[in-house]
Amino acid sequence: MVLNFTKIYNSIPVLPKRRDNLNKFSTYIMLTNQNNQLALQWKHQPSLQRNLKLYEEKHQEFSNLFCYQDKGIDIANFWRKVAFDESQSIADWEPSNKIQLAYEHLASYFEERCYWAAKDLCKERNANSWEEYLCIARLLVYNPIKLKEILVKYDSQSANIDTYITNTLTNHIKYSAEVNRFSRWRLLYKKSDKELIEALKVFGIIEPEISLIIFARKYFKQVYLINKIKNPTRITGKKWIAPDEKDFSKSAQCYNAEKILPTAPHEVFANFTKVTAKQIQDWMEICIKALESYPMSILPKFSLDALQLDGFEIKSELQVPEIEWEKISSTENTSEQGFLANQANSILSEQLQSMKLDERKILLLYYGFGLNQKQLADRLGMNQSTISRYLTKSTIKLLEAIARISQPQQWVKQYVRRWLESEYHAPVHSDLIQAALVSAIKKLVNEERKILQLYYGEGMDEVKIASQLDISLNEISTILTKTRNHLQEKLIQEINIWIKEYLEKWLINYYKYFTELVFKNEAKLGKNELKLEEKIFLVERYIQNQLY
Repeated sequence: MVLNFTKIYNSIPVLPKRRDNLNKFSTYIMLTNQNNQLALQWKHQPSLQRNLKLYEEKHQEFSNLFCYQDKGIDIANFWRKVAFDESQSIADWEPSNKIQLAYEHLASYFEERCYWAAKDLCKERNANSWEEYLCIARLLVYNPIKLKEILVKYDSQSANIDTYITNTLTNHIKYSAEVNRFSRWRLLYKKSDKELIEALKVFGIIEPEISLIIFARKYFKQVYLINKIKNPTRITGKKWIAPDEKDFSKSAQCYNAEKILPTAPHEVFANFTKVTAKQIQDWMEICIKALESYPMSILPKFSLDALQLDGFEIKSELQVPEIEWEKISSTENTSEQGFLANQANSILSEQLQSMKLDERKILLLYYGFGLNQKQLADRLGMNQSTISRYLTKSTIKLLEAIARISQPQQWVKQYVRRWLESEYHAPVHSDLIQAALVSAIKKLVNEERKILQLYYGEGMDEVKIASQLDISLNEISTILTKTRNHLQEKLIQEINIWIKEYLEKWLINYYKYFTELVFKNEAKLGKNELKLEEKIFLVERYIQNQLY
C-alpha cells in the first residue's frame, strides 16, 4: 500500500521553476498532455507583463525591488499595498484598472503556493485528488473578493506572505474536501458557454470541435441534472457525484437525435458521424481540464457592486455591432480594405456635392437634425410625397455609387463556391458574410441541406450521394447547382442590406460632423446657447453661401 501511494504521489507532475520576477507575477499554471502524461507549464499573460514593465520604468520603489530576483515576497507586498489603496489615486502613467491588475499579479504569484499546498496535502490524503485540490486552491486566489478577505487578515509580524498564503490554502482545501463542497462536475455544469469556449481555445481546441463540444455539453447537462443532481436518492448539500456510463450514453442519444435539426449549430450538422458515449465522456473531460487550467475561466461570478467599490474596472459584455465597409468588400487584404473605405467616403462626398441644393438641404435636415418627412414638408412648403421622392432618389444615387465599388455580382459566385469547398466545416461566425451563408443554409429544405452536408461535409461524390439517398444522379447535380445559386442570391440580398445600413450610418455621421463644425465656429463668436431653429438657420445660411 505504501509503495502504491508513493508511486501515485511521484506521478504528480513537476512544476517548472519560474526564472525571474517578470514570470513570477505574470504567468499561470497550464495543464497539458505530453506523451499521454499530464504535465504542467507556465502560460504568459501579456497584459500583466506590460503592467510590470510599465511600473519598472515609472515607479522607482518598484524598480528597485524588481531588479533583484530574491525579492518576490517584497514585490507581493508591494502589489498588496496597491490593491488596498483606499485613496484610489492614480498617477498619469498608471492604468485606470490598476487595482484589478494588482490582484491579478498576486494571483499569478500565488500559483506556486496553490501547487505546493495541493501536493503536500496528498502526503496525508488521497494522492489521486491532487488535481481537485489544485483547482480548489486556484479558485480561491483568482477570486479577488475572497483574496482581499484573506490578505486583510495577514500580519507581517507573524509570518511572511508565502507561508501565510500556503497555510490558508491548505486549510481551505481541507475544509472544502471534508464538507464535499467541490466537484469537478459541478465546475463543468456551472460555467457559461462563453467561459468554456474561452478556456477551450486557450487549451488548444479549435473549430469545428469547439462547437461539437458545446453542443454535447448542452445535452450532458440536461441528462446529468435529471439523473444525478435532481435524483431523489441524492442528499441535498452532498458533493456532486461523477456521471456514469448511462449518463454519457443518454447524452449521446440526445446529441444524435438533435444534430440533424435546423436549430443545431452548423458545425454539428456538417459533422455527419454519430457520437458515442465514449466521445461525450472524452469531451467532458477535456472541458474540465480546460476550465481547471485557465484562470480567467475559473473566475466565479461575483457582485459588480463589490468590484466597483474595490476599484475594479467593469467592462460591459454588450457590444453594439458596427457595419464596416470592410465587411462588404470582396478582398481580404487589410491595406486594400482601408483603400475601399476611403474610396467609399470620397465617392459619397462627391455625390453629395453634385446634388441639387434642395436635395442636399433635405438630406441635411433629415440626417443632421433628425426631422421627419412631415416636419420637412411643413418647413420647406412641399408635399410629403415630394419629400419622400427626393429622399428615395438621393438614396438610390448614393447606393448606386457604393455598388460600383463593392460589385457583389462579380465576386459572390466564386466566394460561395470557395467557402463551401474549404470552410463549410468550420465557418467564422463573426464574419458577416460567412454568418449570412450559415443562416441561408439553415433555411434550406431538409433534402438540400442533406445533400450539401454529404457533398461538402463528408466529401462524398454525386454518384454515392445518389445511391445513398435513392435519387437520380441528374437530380443530385441539379439540386447542388440550384442550392449554390440560391446561396449566392441570398448573400447578394444580405450585402444590399448591409450597404443600406452602411449608407444610413455614413450619412448620420457625415451630417453630424458637419453641423458640429458649424456650431463650433459660432461658439467661437460667443454664441454658445443655440435653439434648434437657430441651428438650422445657421446651417442653411452656410448652404446658401455655398460654403457647404
